Amino acid sequence: MKTLRRTSPRPSHRPERTEVMHLADGRELWLRPVHPADAAPIAGAFELLGDDEIRKRYLHPVKALSLDYLMQLVNIVPGESFAVVAAEPLPPGEALVGALARLTRDPGKDSAEFAILVSHFVSGQGLGKALMRRLMEWAQAHGIRRLWGEVMDDNTAMIELALSLGFRRATSQESPNLLHVTLDLEPVRAARR
Repeated sequence: MKTLRRTSPRPSHRPERTEVMHLADGRELWLRPVHPADAAPIAGAFELLGDDEIRKRYLHPVKALSLDYLMQLVNIVPGESFAVVAAEPLPPGEALVGALARLTRDPGKDSAEFAILVSHFVSGQGLGKALMRRLMEWAQAHGIRRLWGEVMDDNTAMIELALSLGFRRATSQESPNLLHVTLDLEPVRAARR
């Protein structure tokens, strides 16, 4: 049974678009690029996360998000990074952010590291896959050929998501408790005119 329904009128294929998403429980969220005004709502949402959610996303305990980290997260460098949120249907700065995904291009390379966090308030409804697909679209549109990430070996939801999208997994060289997941992307072909 499909739990997530897109209701935007025929969305463009621009990764920077906003899509309206209806969750199975009736809530509506906007899947949209992060905005600088989202810093405070992201920090507030972080306070609502459980210790295990934080550990699985950051790979170690984190008590609070630093101002520097928040500013880096919401102030995207064009062509080098991208972040997308699933937020309440309110303007940035007013909307609670329930999920966030970002990628950052590796310096001088055609690869990028991704990270994703879907809070327990909206998990299990297909948002992770929708966010990851948006990252993949942006990566392809910007010449990135490989996405990669580090995942805790007990983060079964993220591992299943990655495998369902075609990622390969291997034990990380950093730690035996981490998996290194990678996805090779096809280059975007120019549309014929």
